[in-house]
This record gives sequence, C-alpha cells and structure tokens, in this order.
Amino acid sequence: MAVPMAHQPKPTLSIGKRFTDNGLLGVLAILIIGLLGYFLVPNNLALLTQIVAIALLVLSIDLVTGYCGVATLGHAALFGAGAYAAGIAAAHFGVTEPLTMTLIGLVGGALAGLVSGLVILRAHGLAQLVLSIAVIHLFHEAANKASGWTGGSDGLSAIMPDPIFGMFEFDLWGRTAYVYALLLLAVVFVALRLLVRSPFGMLARGVREDPIRIAAMGASAHSVVLRMYVISGAVAGIGGALSAISTQVVGLDSLSFTLSAEALVMLVLGGVGSLYGALIGTVVFMLFEDTLSAANPFHWLTIVGALLIAVVLFAPKGLYGTGLAVAGRLKRRPS
Repeated sequence: MAVPMAHQPKPTLSIGKRFTDNGLLGVLAILIIGLLGYFLVPNNLALLTQIVAIALLVLSIDLVTGYCGVATLGHAALFGAGAYAAGIAAAHFGVTEPLTMTLIGLVGGALAGLVSGLVILRAHGLAQLVLSIAVIHLFHEAANKASGWTGGSDGLSAIMPDPIFGMFEFDLWGRTAYVYALLLLAVVFVALRLLVRSPFGMLARGVREDPIRIAAMGASAHSVVLRMYVISGAVAGIGGALSAISTQVVGLDSLSFTLSAEALVMLVLGGVGSLYGALIGTVVFMLFEDTLSAANPFHWLTIVGALLIAVVLFAPKGLYGTGLAVAGRLKRRPS
C-alpha cells in the first residue's frame, strides 16, 4: 500500500553533505593549514599575512572572471581603494579600531567596484580588457596626485591600529595580524561559498555561459554582473584594509597594474571559477616567488615563467581543477 504523501519522509542532506556544501570543510582546512603555518614559520608571519590579503584579491577576481566571465586587468584598483580608505581613516581621522577599519575598506572597495563596473561593463571582449587597464591607471594617478591625503609616491604612513577588542595588540612579529587575517579569510570564504551556490550565483554562471538566454528569461545580465562587481570590490577592499592594518603603510604599489596581472596569474594557476583554486593558486605562487627570489635573485622570474607555461599547457584547468580530474579518473579506475 502506498504511503500517504503527508507521511512520506522528507529528503534531507546528511550532516557531512551539509558540512561540505556550506564550505565548512574548506574553512576547517584553511584554519588547520593556517595554524600549521603559524607554528612552522613563526618568524615569517608577515609574508603569510600578505598571502591572505592577496588571496582575498584573487577571490574577488574569481567572482567576476570565473563566475561572470568578465576579463579584467584592473582589479587591484579595488584592492588599493580599500587599503587607502582604511589608511586615510586611520591617519587623518583617527579611526584606528581594526574592525572599523576593515569595514571602511569594505565600503571603499565596494564603491570602487561600482565605479569600475559602470565603466568596464560598457564594453565587451578586448575593449573591456582595455577599459580595465585604463581604470587602474586612473586610480593610480589619482592616488599619486592627491598626495595630501595619500602620501603620493612616499606612501601613506602613521597607520597605528588599536588592539583588537582592546586586548590583542599588533606586535612586531605579526602574530595578531596573522590570526586576524585567518579569521577574516574564513568568514569571507564561507560567505562567498554561500553566494556562488545561491540562485544569484547560478544566475551569474548563466550570464557567463549564455547572456542572451538569461536576457530572454527576463533577467538583466548587466545588472547581475554589476552587482557581482560591487560584491567583488567589497572582498578586494577587505584584503586592502587587511594589508593596511598589518603593514601599517599603504603605497602606490597597491594600485599597480603589476599587482592586477599577478593576481590574475594566481587565479589561472589555481583554477578559474573555483574558490579553492583561487586560494591554492595564491599560496603556491607567492611561496614559490618568495623562495626562488631568495635563492636566485637574478633568474627567479625565468623559473616562474617556465612554471606558468607548464601549468597552462599541461594543466589548463589549473592546479585544483586538474587535481580533481586526476582524482576522479583514479576513483573510476577498476581495482
């Protein structure tokens, strides 16, 4: 006899499945690996903190490039906007509470994302890429000219963040800054994981695959990408604020074209369209760069270039995507 509809059990996700879908497994991995770094290289926590800050920038690029299909080489403008917003608030207005500085960086990055998006999304393809380059040069020049606020080519200093919650001071070894960076990354990662798996995230992927069909369904592809650009700017702004808090100085290099290009390379290295790939690409590239530049300061760029060529030719899905593909083939192989 058939079971009445009212008494049929509702399908539920297992605890492990929900744990994975919400990105909590990824957060646990981030925290474990981060704590290992804390204890294994206690004298190089400044580098690890900077890796986290750049990882937030790479994650923000992945939102618009990997999930929306927008090519950009100007995303460091959003990172730098967040860094300068937090730095100016501290140096000129006395706002030195770290959480408040982070929120100010978030707002600064989001506003820069809105402005950049309104300009860049006016074009498509190659013209879009050229506009993104023009945007970052304009941001860089504006920061250089407004030296009274930004410090110009000398950089903005006198950024002295208060202890977090009045208890945890930012020491010379960078321990507090690193722990704060890890917690920020964990919170942002969970939020982005929920975002990309939400209906809005699915809509963004639809815009990347077939914007005409999305328009036929009644949705505005331009509105979707612009909103994602603002969210991306907020994430990059958090990274910029973290950089300003941890280094206590903001320079024009945070608005450089080089930073944008390197961040895009990190994303391609790890895997476009994957939050895990963005993190893996950032960690591998920056640790590789730091190790090689110290071992061979004259020829390390040659080795980095060879690595990138090898990844593009033999692992076009990036390190994370290729790793998943290999693991899938091994799992399907009969014993």
